[in-house]
Amino acid sequence: MLQRVQSVHGAFVSQPVDRLEAGSTRSHLDERRRKGERLVLEDLHLSFGTRQVLRGLNLEVPAGQFLAIVGRSGVGKSTLMRLIVGLDRPTKGRVSIGGAAVEGVQRTVKLLFQDARLLPWQTVLSNVGIARTPGWRDKALEALRDVGLADRSNDWPAVLSGGQRQRVALARVLVGEPGVLLLDEPFGALDALTRSEMHGLLEKLWFRDGFTTVLITHDVAEAVALADRVVVMNEGRVTFDVDITVERPRRRSDVQLSALQDRILQGV
Repeated sequence: MLQRVQSVHGAFVSQPVDRLEAGSTRSHLDERRRKGERLVLEDLHLSFGTRQVLRGLNLEVPAGQFLAIVGRSGVGKSTLMRLIVGLDRPTKGRVSIGGAAVEGVQRTVKLLFQDARLLPWQTVLSNVGIARTPGWRDKALEALRDVGLADRSNDWPAVLSGGQRQRVALARVLVGEPGVLLLDEPFGALDALTRSEMHGLLEKLWFRDGFTTVLITHDVAEAVALADRVVVMNEGRVTFDVDITVERPRRRSDVQLSALQDRILQGV
């Protein structure tokens, strides 16, 4: 279990913005938390030869929580993602999801990268339904409706903007009904306006579907705007851990968020 390093509690705000409907309540969040899968990382060590990447990392993420992980390049954030999804195994320690140890690639864990990674020879609809499970066309079209691209289902990826391609990639992970969604700098290549739109879309879908979310980002402002909780990684360990209790929907200009951002930056 992780010994929490620090907990910061901000006052509630309630200005309505486009991300979530005004009036979203704490009771709604409590209901949502029962739907995702609990993620536990216990005493994780990982070495590549003589290089230690993770050094006794401990972290517990309750079901349905939106966690952001920030830290400088090379501290082990992306390596941690690979352990969670089951692509790599730790040198020592244990990863468990929903109470079960991770022994291989996890069906309920889905990844969204900075690069949408769409197949150029497949239509948008076919990219979303790439797993070809029973009823995949209907499921893929519904997911495209969720991200606002149902009218582009027969287009090719090459004619889409960068933001639209990321929406298609997000629809693809939604089809898989994730219990845990891992986001590795998914909006880093987008312009500021498109990035803000993607933030709002992700937040609404997370609030509705309740998947446990782990976001890796270098953008501390992005972390405090989206997450329930932010942790800082340094030298392969969690060195700072803060709850973001400012009520949703949030404004980046809010003084509570600015204060939290400053405190997190001091720990990076």
